[in-house]
Amino acid sequence: EEHLVASGGGLVQAGGSLRLSCTTSGFTSDDYAIGWFRQAPGKEREGISCLTRGHGSIYYVDSVKGRFTMSSDNAKRTVYLQMNSLKPEDTAVYYCAAASDAGFGEVLLGFLKYDYWGQGTEVTVSS
Repeated sequence: EEHLVASGGGLVQAGGSLRLSCTTSGFTSDDYAIGWFRQAPGKEREGISCLTRGHGSIYYVDSVKGRFTMSSDNAKRTVYLQMNSLKPEDTAVYYCAAASDAGFGEVLLGFLKYDYWGQGTEVTVSS
């Protein structure tokens, strides 16, 4: 059974950094697209980065490009999201997710495309 556990959230001042981790089990992560999502209070869940199936490429939305870096360590079965230069508008609950029905190299950012979800980790950026 596919399982994801997200961790690493916390409270940080604007300009600071956090590294989120998403530990996977029950599946081979490079057979899936892996995405990071976030949901701020009162807002819809938005996809912010996607590691494509096969781990061939990574896509970022404009709002995080240049500040956030997604990476993976297959030996640890873990996907990371390094978040630098954090802003108050980055405050949200962050989720990792896996999509089983993804083509190789296909970028998926819609949350409906993802089958399996971690429980979320809260990030608060103070000004």
